[in-house]
Amino acid sequence: MDCLSDKLAFVTYDVFTETPFSGNPLAIVENADRLSDSAMQTIAREFNLSETIFVRRPADPTHSASVRIFFPTAEIPFAGHPTIGCAIHLALESAPLCDFETEITLEEVAGLVPVRVWRKDGRIAAEFRAPILPHAVEAGHMPDDAAIAAALGLSPGQIGFGTHRPGLWQGGPSFAYAPVCDHHALTAARPTGAAWEALTAATRVNALYLYTKGDGVDFSARMFAPGDGIPEDPATGSASAIFAAQLLSAGTLSEGETCLSLLQGADMGRPSQIDLRIVTKGDALQAVYVGGSAVPISEGYITAPTD
Repeated sequence: MDCLSDKLAFVTYDVFTETPFSGNPLAIVENADRLSDSAMQTIAREFNLSETIFVRRPADPTHSASVRIFFPTAEIPFAGHPTIGCAIHLALESAPLCDFETEITLEEVAGLVPVRVWRKDGRIAAEFRAPILPHAVEAGHMPDDAAIAAALGLSPGQIGFGTHRPGLWQGGPSFAYAPVCDHHALTAARPTGAAWEALTAATRVNALYLYTKGDGVDFSARMFAPGDGIPEDPATGSASAIFAAQLLSAGTLSEGETCLSLLQGADMGRPSQIDLRIVTKGDALQAVYVGGSAVPISEGYITAPTD
C-alpha cells in the first residue's frame, strides 16, 4: 500500500433510487481524517457532484463516523442524500448477507444524525431524523409572484396553488420554496438571468425548491442552486426535510403522523424517490424523517491534494 499512501479510497452511490444511473450521485471519500478543509473542497470540486461526503473517525467512539459534506463550491452543515448514501455504505460494510436492521450515527456539523438502515427481501433502505426542526429564515424576504415568475421564466399566474404560497425556510441549510400550478409549469421553469440574481439577492438564499401536486406521488419537485455549483439537483434530502415547514404553513398536515412520497429529478432523466414522514402536535412540527434507497456504482482511489 506504500504506493497508495498519497491516495484515498472512494466509492460512489446513486441515492434515492434502487436503479443504477438514476437518483442523485454521491461520492464518499473514506479515511479522510488527514485532509484539510481546502483539500476536501478541492476533491469535491474535482468530483463536481452536487455533494461529496468525507468519512472520518468519530469524536465519540460509540458513533459510526464523523462526516463533512461539501458542495463543489462550499461546505454545508447537513445534507440528506449524503446522509442516506453514507449510512447505507457504512452499514453494508459489516452487514450480514441476510436481511438486517441497524442504526448508523453520523456526527455532522449540524449535529448528530441517527440513521436507521435495513434490508428486507433483498431491498435496502435508510431513514434519518432531521437534526434541526425546520423554521423560518431570519434574513431575507420572499418577493412577489411576478419577481419569482420572472426568475423562473414563468408567468405570475403559474406561481402558487390552493393554500400553497412561496416561503423561506431553514433547517441547517436554507431554501426558498415556490409552489407552481401544474407539472407543465414545473417542467418549463428555468433560472433566468438577472431576474434570478435579483431573487437570490432578495431572499439571501441560493437554492430554490419548486414543487407541484404529483402524479402517482404526493408532490413532484425540482431544485435549482446554480450559485452553489448545482444547476439542478436530482434529489435534495435536506430540502425535502425542510419542506415539512412549507407544508405546515400551507395547512396541509394533519395532527400526528403524515407520510408522503416525493419525486424529484425526473426532468433531468434521473428520477429520485424520497420518502417524507412528518410528526406534528397542535400547530408545531415535532419530528421530520427522510427515507430512501441507494445503490453502489463505482469505487477507486483519488490523489490527496497537497496544501
